[in-house]
Amino acid sequence: MRHRHKRRSYLLPAAAGTAVAAAAVGGVLLFSLDGRGGSEGRDDAPRSAPAAARIDCEESGKVAGSGSTAQQNAVKRWIKEYQRACPGVRIAYRPLGSGAGVAQFLRGATAFGGTDGALKPEDVEWSKRVCPGGRAIDLPMVGGPVAIGYNLADVDDLVLDAPTLAKIYDSEITRWDDPAIRKLNPGVELPGTEIQAVHRSDGSGTTENLNAYLSQAAPQQWPYPVEKAWKGKGGHSADGSDGVVSAVRSTPGALGYFELSFAEAAKIPTVRIDTGAAEPVEASPQTASVGIAAAEVVGKGKDLTLKLDYGTSADGAYPIVLVAYEIVCDTGNDAEALPALRSFLSYTAGEEGQKLLPGIHYAPLPEKVAVQVREVIRTLS
Repeated sequence: MRHRHKRRSYLLPAAAGTAVAAAAVGGVLLFSLDGRGGSEGRDDAPRSAPAAARIDCEESGKVAGSGSTAQQNAVKRWIKEYQRACPGVRIAYRPLGSGAGVAQFLRGATAFGGTDGALKPEDVEWSKRVCPGGRAIDLPMVGGPVAIGYNLADVDDLVLDAPTLAKIYDSEITRWDDPAIRKLNPGVELPGTEIQAVHRSDGSGTTENLNAYLSQAAPQQWPYPVEKAWKGKGGHSADGSDGVVSAVRSTPGALGYFELSFAEAAKIPTVRIDTGAAEPVEASPQTASVGIAAAEVVGKGKDLTLKLDYGTSADGAYPIVLVAYEIVCDTGNDAEALPALRSFLSYTAGEEGQKLLPGIHYAPLPEKVAVQVREVIRTLS
C-alpha cells in the first residue's frame, strides 16, 4: 500500500484545540482546519463540546461531490466532523440539486453524486462509461421529512391533507380561506389571502418525492409523473431549497416545500399532514423515521434503492419523506480518490455519522439498511 493512502484511526477529544472554518466558494462547501478558534462554519444551533468520534481516516486524498440540496446541511456537518479528524483529506460538495448531481457524476466530474431520487435505468446504463467494468449504484445515506412551510401572519398551526395540497399546487385552490382548508382547520382564523405556491425550478429530488407523495396519496387530484421536474400548473418557481425558503419567507401567503432543516434554520412554520391517522402528523426527524422504517430495499446487487410508502396512515408516521442517496461506482472508481471516498462514506453511514442527524433535523437510516450500506462501501473498487 502506498504511504499516501495509509490509514489512521482518530479519536476526537471531547474538547478540540482547533476549530473548523468553513467557506462557500462558488457554491462549494469547503472546510479546513483553522487554529484561530473562530466561529465561522458552526451550525446555527448551539452545541456543547463535541463528543468523541472514531473515524478510520486516510492521510490524504481529494473527493469531489455535488447534487441534492436537501442533504446539504447533513453533508456540511459530516464534512466538518470528518475533516476535523482527518485534516489531510479534502472533501468538496456543491449543492446544485439532484438533477445536476446525477448529470455531473455521469460525465465523470465528481467522485460521488447526491440525489433524493434513485437512478433511472438509462442513467445506470450511461454510468458504465464512467465506471469501467462496473456501474453506478445508489447508497441511501440520510432520511428526512419534506416539510411544507407557509407564511401566514397569526396562524401558527395549519393542517393540510394530500388532496388539498395537490389542488393548491395545481392552482385549483387559490385562497387560504377556501372551504377545503377551513374544514381541516376548525376554529382557525384563516385569511382570504391569495395562496402563493412556490415550487423548485431546477431538477430536484425533493420535487420528485413530493410528486411521489401526491401521486400515491391523492391520485385523483395529482395526475403528474413522479419526476424531478415540476409539472403542476401555475405557482411560482425558485432555484434550490434556499431559493424556495427565501421566497416563502419574503412573500405573505406563500407555501413551499423543502427539507426540514431549512425550515428550522429560517424559522418557517410547517404544516401538519392529515393522513387519516388518529392525529395529523408534524414534520420531525422522529416522525420521518417512523415513515422510513417501513421502506424496503428493491435495488439489485450492490444497489440499495429503497421503496417508500408515501400513502401510510400509521399513527405518528410523516408521509412526505425522502431518502438521499450517494451515487458511486461499484467498480471503476478513480484510483486516486477511492481510498478517501471509502473512508468518508464509511463515516457518514457509520454509527458516528448517523447519530448526529436528529440533532440537525434529519432522520438516520434504519439500522438494517445502514448495515447493508456499510457492507457495500467496503467492497467499492
